[in-house]
Amino acid sequence: MADTPPVPSEPQRSLAIRLNLDDSDSPSDVVDALFLGRFATGEQPHSHSTSLDRVRPEATLLPAGATVLRAAKDDDRSALLAEGEGWTLLVSRWSRGADVTVTAADAELAERVLKEATDGAKDEPEPQPENVTMGFWYVSPRRGPYRTTRQISAGTWDEVRPNYSAPVAESMDRLMKVTPDSIAGRLLLLHGPPGTGKTSALRTLARSWRDWCQVDCVLDPERLFNDVGYLMDIAIGEDEGTAKGRWRLLLLEDCDELIRGEAKHTAGQALSRLLNLTDGLLGQGRNVLVGVTTNEDLERLHPAVVRPGRCLARIEVGPLSRAESVAWLGREEDVPREGATLAELFALRRGTPPTGLPEPRTAGAGLYPVSYTHLTLPTNREV
Repeated sequence: MADTPPVPSEPQRSLAIRLNLDDSDSPSDVVDALFLGRFATGEQPHSHSTSLDRVRPEATLLPAGATVLRAAKDDDRSALLAEGEGWTLLVSRWSRGADVTVTAADAELAERVLKEATDGAKDEPEPQPENVTMGFWYVSPRRGPYRTTRQISAGTWDEVRPNYSAPVAESMDRLMKVTPDSIAGRLLLLHGPPGTGKTSALRTLARSWRDWCQVDCVLDPERLFNDVGYLMDIAIGEDEGTAKGRWRLLLLEDCDELIRGEAKHTAGQALSRLLNLTDGLLGQGRNVLVGVTTNEDLERLHPAVVRPGRCLARIEVGPLSRAESVAWLGREEDVPREGATLAELFALRRGTPPTGLPEPRTAGAGLYPVSYTHLTLPTNREV
């Protein structure tokens, strides 16, 4: 007796498809649900999708011959459902970006319709010579770990060098000239009081390194090292915007709680994962650097963070001296005897002296601690 051939699997027959609506659902939610129908039943079993960070305002994201079935617009997004011969398309737009998904009877048709819908829709402003492309990572409630890019204005190092005291500028001179061949240590640490120009220095560093290093800022660093999936997506996963072999610098701003001395007790495994990324198994074989800014004094930082060999650079960014402040501002009036931070000098230039400027000190009133810099680089290389 011949064997009976197996019946082809039809998973949609065992899938109960039910759409429940209540007053908490928006029209956009209905459009999203309707879109899944033909994929769930198997009528259109193939799907292709893409995300666009910036979309030209006039782009419809519809291929030729599309018939619009539903259109909904909420406060922060819009949803559009369209169809054609053998395919269905969903467009979700928000602010400047969009998600486009196509289901179709076969994979080739889905890919072709998606390409036609998005061809020429991406808005790519021509970068200016003084700008640098910087990535921004965050966890989106709808899309999970997500990266978007922006053109960031950044001056050259020669232009911004006068914003820093002489010891800081000398260390920055060497840091700006670092190349992949001269990297020793994977952690870049900038620490010092608020308003001293740490973020400005990092923007300039992104411009100085843009030929070999992609700079990405993590907007939710407190979550990064407590969410293993998020960390793996950013640090280990290949990003389509980063060329193979190109270095990446992940910027974590104002991470005081993560790297201060008691971090091991307050941040759990977060500190360990940061260190593992810089010189442990997690970072092995990956061209990843980590840049951290903090307002903490060096003495309060965890010793594991600042140990020799771990830091590519460890720079304390402090106020300018009085002489440097006067030279920067072009006058002596209103400049404190101890000098001023970069933020205070900009306020003085605008004619609005900040209320936080310290009063002139007497000889017996004590002094600010002496700022110093430390840069770890190979001694046998020019940088």
